[in-house]
Amino acid sequence: MSGAIRAHNGPVRLSARVDYALRAVVELASSAKAPDAKEPEAAKDPERPVTAEQLAQAQGIPPKFLESILLQLRRGGIVNAQRGPDGGYWLARPASEISLADVIRVIDGPLANVRGQRPEALGYHGAAQSLQEVWIALRASEREILELVTIADVAAGTLPDRVRELSANPTAWV
Repeated sequence: MSGAIRAHNGPVRLSARVDYALRAVVELASSAKAPDAKEPEAAKDPERPVTAEQLAQAQGIPPKFLESILLQLRRGGIVNAQRGPDGGYWLARPASEISLADVIRVIDGPLANVRGQRPEALGYHGAAQSLQEVWIALRASEREILELVTIADVAAGTLPDRVRELSANPTAWV
């Protein structure tokens, strides 16, 4: 069956934590955009805190789960936080400077590991020796897309051409 196109792709394997973290960060980027002109001047601050409750509600994320994710994102330098009645979360740097890979690494660690190890640290022998190169190529491919796409791209719906090309291939959807 060499050269044949397979009619089924397996599911993308991202943890719920990563999915929720990306959705929360994109929501923060979206809320940082200039609000309606009727709002008070203070509300136009791009670092206006958004509560975890607002993020959870906007994205349908379990609130308690989101709280722990936001803590990880704060520790990882993706978001800032402020306590108190006017508290909440905002992006630690511009959305255009935060890649999807940045968020994933904060939540789940290195991209494309095998059994919790980096592919270059694995020792394959005999007929399976080439698998190491496959895992390294997979990581490079994954990194190419996830480092290319920023939170700003997703929030604005303006994905890079390379992503649009790949997702336009009908076999990518099955």
